[in-house]
Amino acid sequence: MTRQLIFATRNAAKLRELRELLALDGVLLLSLAERPDAPEIAETGATFAENATLKAVGIAGATGLGAIADDSGLEVDALGGAPGVRYAGEGAGDDARIELLLRNLAQVPEAERTARFRCAVAYAEPGAPGPALLFEGSCEGRILLARRGRGGFGYDPVFFCPELGQTFAEAPAEEKHRVSHRGRAMRQLVAALRARLAR
Repeated sequence: MTRQLIFATRNAAKLRELRELLALDGVLLLSLAERPDAPEIAETGATFAENATLKAVGIAGATGLGAIADDSGLEVDALGGAPGVRYAGEGAGDDARIELLLRNLAQVPEAERTARFRCAVAYAEPGAPGPALLFEGSCEGRILLARRGRGGFGYDPVFFCPELGQTFAEAPAEEKHRVSHRGRAMRQLVAALRARLAR
């Protein structure tokens, strides 16, 4: 018998990545695109972990399926942890967010532009008040003076990762996933989820 889980995203690339990581016999991973009846869950939390939890618990309750959700973002030390959970206003695109970030860092020397990407990922089951599993991952780096690379999304073109020796936007996808905040959080979740579902 196949067990269905749902990933609280409509992002096809995120879904594909998690399906590759999970690769568990007897488990079919759906997305919100396949459940148009599922509600939009407002991300009102003050942290990435709170938002991931809100989405996982909300979607599990609405669909009756075990639900996985993530939330992630960039923290820049010279900006007191901004961009953080929200930045550049509701509906702002990647270009607007990057331009605002670079303007706000214009007077900050390169050595002081340290930053990290953080990701929280949660798994919740129907009827539960909170997540059954919650993990976080991070990746340290620094913000460049200008964009480099054409891949990735979000702040990837200005985030230089010393482990890779290049920006996330320059790195091949498999290399980015190996060290990225989301890759690290998701691998923890997948290991714990496999053990949980095997009981």
